Amino acid sequence: MLKQIMKLFAAIIFIVASIFAVPAHADGPIIIKFSHVVAENTPKGQAALEFKKIAEQKLPGKVQVQVFPNSQLFGDGKEMEALLLNDVQIIAPSLSKFDRYTKKIQVFDLPFIFKDANAALAFENSKEGKALLTSMKGKGLIGLDYWSNGMRHFSANKDFRLPKDIKGLKFRIQASDVYEEIMKSVGASGQKLAFAEVYQALDSGVVDGQENSFSNIYSQKYHEVQKTILETNHGVLDYMIVVNEKWWDGLPADVKKGLTEAMHEATILNNKIAKQKNDDARAAIVASNTANPKHAKIVPMSAADLAEWKKAMEPVYKKFEADIGPDLIKAAASHGK
Repeated sequence: MLKQIMKLFAAIIFIVASIFAVPAHADGPIIIKFSHVVAENTPKGQAALEFKKIAEQKLPGKVQVQVFPNSQLFGDGKEMEALLLNDVQIIAPSLSKFDRYTKKIQVFDLPFIFKDANAALAFENSKEGKALLTSMKGKGLIGLDYWSNGMRHFSANKDFRLPKDIKGLKFRIQASDVYEEIMKSVGASGQKLAFAEVYQALDSGVVDGQENSFSNIYSQKYHEVQKTILETNHGVLDYMIVVNEKWWDGLPADVKKGLTEAMHEATILNNKIAKQKNDDARAAIVASNTANPKHAKIVPMSAADLAEWKKAMEPVYKKFEADIGPDLIKAAASHGK
């Protein structure tokens, strides 16, 4: 009798367990929110969509990537906080945004340290560059990769060629101590504004100028509210793709592997189209000025002008050398040639 009761009890437990058991996939796919602040037709915008496509192909039913461009979810003043709170899982900020987490990353903001985008990419792929991706572990952030977006150029609401020409002007800058010092070195002032606020600030005269890549200048229509874009190539405007550290570490191994592979493929696409997008944007800005002379004209810089800009900004290196580290500056400069 006791055996029969025990068998009946076991059967009941099995039936109940079967009724209430939830398969591993019953809660649906892992939702991954990817927030960024630029337009979809930029290199970053296209690469984010590529990441979504590949990730969902590699991990069918396991992940769903939601991409929010153009500050739709969070502007660049709030996206880092949102990531740390796990309100989003992936963001792609400019490298200028990480100086509060590691001073070493300020190396990317030093003026004229890279001669072009390829030089910056060579440093990013170096041992020293890769080490910076994990330099914020323990602070809630893990870098997965770098995405190129070309070189920065100054624009203003007046004609200018030399540092002395922008003395006293107000330039929109990112939240970067290095860029604040860069503007001081040429007698201008840096105003830290969110990316989404820049066009209105330029149009209304709250700021006189800004600095950005050609693809961002064109996609955000800054050229329509500026007079001159000086082709300075003074800095690199690249991004680090970062994830919430706790969230990333808690992912199943197969999901983490698939997302890493998808990010690698998206990075290849981004870096492939970045130069083309910037070249196309430059040509479009030239055409826009031809059609409407009130739109900004692009002014190339001579070797003599370049030397003057470099000389004016030399003090910036001395100001940040101790925080960044002379060895890291040397490594970046050696790849930057």
